[in-house]
Amino acid sequence: MKRYIVISAVFAASALTSYAGDNEAATGNVLHTQDMEEVLFSVRANNPELLSIEKSLEAQIIAIKGENMPEDPSVEYSSFYSSSVSGQSGSELVVSQGFEFPTLYAARHKRNELSQEALGKSFDNERRRILLDAKLLCHDIIMYRQIGELLNMQSEIAEDLLALYQQRLVAGDASVLEVNKIKMELMSVATSVSENNAALDAACRRLDAMNGGQGIVFDADFYPLVEDVADKEAAVAEYLSEDASVAAAENAAEAARKDVSISRQGWIPRFEVGYRRNTAIREAEHGFLVGGSIPLFSNQRKVAMAKARSAAAVSSLNAARLQSESEVRSLLNEIDQTRNALDAYDEPLMRETLDLLGQAVEGGEISLIDYFVEASSIYTNLTACITLKNGWHKLMARLYKNRL
Repeated sequence: MKRYIVISAVFAASALTSYAGDNEAATGNVLHTQDMEEVLFSVRANNPELLSIEKSLEAQIIAIKGENMPEDPSVEYSSFYSSSVSGQSGSELVVSQGFEFPTLYAARHKRNELSQEALGKSFDNERRRILLDAKLLCHDIIMYRQIGELLNMQSEIAEDLLALYQQRLVAGDASVLEVNKIKMELMSVATSVSENNAALDAACRRLDAMNGGQGIVFDADFYPLVEDVADKEAAVAEYLSEDASVAAAENAAEAARKDVSISRQGWIPRFEVGYRRNTAIREAEHGFLVGGSIPLFSNQRKVAMAKARSAAAVSSLNAARLQSESEVRSLLNEIDQTRNALDAYDEPLMRETLDLLGQAVEGGEISLIDYFVEASSIYTNLTACITLKNGWHKLMARLYKNRL
């Protein structure tokens, strides 16, 4: 039996050490910290998905800026030949530059600025999503450590009882059945310890992956202080005003409205200016080229299409606002419900009762069976309390995700 206890204890103590050792061997540099903000800062710098999104954003912004550039200048050269002349009889060189009316460039510049802002807000939304995932992982790591502490306490108490009842068995004051009951309890705890440490190890490895494979060990076993909700309507207003998805939809809707204005100016003629040089046998002629094109056909239906896109963007904005408000009000309701459930638990009382139960069974005031029945209920409630705390902190992290 002692072998099971030693194995589980060694696994519990070495799970995170093994994980850190693996990373240290792979990267040569492991960040150890209890500061969640330091973890998020590292993930922000190293997360491969976020880095990929950032590079994609840069490419899209470059493409948007290129949409409002003037046309490339054109150069044409022609040679002329005549049967009455040996060699080239003449040539023509034309250098021209086309451009649109200046108001179109100004309107497109404003539209492109709004489009870039929409892309920036979309990036902020993705960044917050990834950092929130990392933060929730940190909360899970804390929960697994707290459950591990509870399991270790449970294991220590069972070991003490085993030693006591083995002495009583020798003295004839205890039965083999009672000793076996304690041994089975220790086996059950050892299984729970292994499962909990496996979950802890998996969470740590996921956090490492989110950090781009750069070694990171978050070894806190307590939650940071969280600002409670004092005014629900103020919390709703903050959530809506800082929601990057809503801001991105607002910029996209405004860019679509500006696109309607651009389409309405599509009937304005394009202009072309240039230089022309003609050469004949005896002399060369120089002159200027001025021309233009009237978009009689190419601009048809463009205004209607722009209006349709603008209406779709406004609908998307309204949907984003409704979804954001629904999310925050659901979060606030869940926070209240979880807080009410947490308030029903008295953790100090449960831990004190465990101590009293231990004293009672050691003193022979209650039977071993009664002890395990009562203690099992308390351990179940303590685990539920730890899980509820984790759930509450996760809900608060989601409520304040726009601060990331």
